[in-house]
Amino acid sequence: MSLMQVGMTLPIMEPDLGPDTLEEWSQAIDAGPFSSLCFGERMAFDNPETLTLLGAVAAWTDRVRIVTTVIVPQLHEPVMLAKALATGDRLSKGRLTAGFGVGGRDEDYRAVGAELSTRTMAGMAERVAVMKRVWAGEKVTEAVRPVGPRPVQPGGPELLVGSTGPRTIRSAAVWADGLAGFELDLDLARAETLFDVARTAWREAGRTAPRLTTSFWVALDDGVGGARDQMHRHLRHYMNWLPADLVDALAPTAGFAGTEDELLAVLKQLEEIGADEVHLVPTTSDISMVERIAAAIS
Repeated sequence: MSLMQVGMTLPIMEPDLGPDTLEEWSQAIDAGPFSSLCFGERMAFDNPETLTLLGAVAAWTDRVRIVTTVIVPQLHEPVMLAKALATGDRLSKGRLTAGFGVGGRDEDYRAVGAELSTRTMAGMAERVAVMKRVWAGEKVTEAVRPVGPRPVQPGGPELLVGSTGPRTIRSAAVWADGLAGFELDLDLARAETLFDVARTAWREAGRTAPRLTTSFWVALDDGVGGARDQMHRHLRHYMNWLPADLVDALAPTAGFAGTEDELLAVLKQLEEIGADEVHLVPTTSDISMVERIAAAIS
């Protein structure tokens, strides 16, 4: 079907995830028809470390764009993060898009000794500015040579801001190339409003139109009504920093749970409101999800 681009996220937040599963998923996503392969960051959890995984995914794939949705810059020293992402861009031969966000969990900041006072858009923007200087080849220290390697993409990888709120979007318009949104309950009217906020903010900042991407959890119908149960199990594991009764209240309407045809209808609606790309977030590590969605969107 003719549609805006569709990316697939690795199942890194699922329990008991081995390297064979990650490699199998990466290669299946790279085989198409997906436009991007995505994965994000948590610290106080059992997911793979993001920058290490970036190197592996670059080696496992040849075609698909690699998108980090999202890394929290405040959890990293910015020069080291710039070097790691530039290395990832080189290993992937220029296929990297970096999504950045301030993060929604205090425990991740505490896990690495990061100051909670830096959990602001200003704190993130300061680190992005340092990284852009590194990618431009500037000397940010008194070393003999600047910090390398230089990224393949001039000036560094495409940058997306991870956000679900207007204030964050407006503040990122000066440095980000686009938006990496997330739809908790697939409120498409709200998504359209945020897209409009982004377009206005970028225009007022004198920037070219932003790349508009968003994402949501997906559970596919198994023929016996188990999709919503799968969603619930996933959220109970992933959203472990929230009280269980709150997660239980969110689960009945969170994300998408249904058939392939119903998923295509949601994707069509997102295309109609102007999404450039949608990143699907799996709620299982079963490779059949990749295969079923690939068949549906081909």
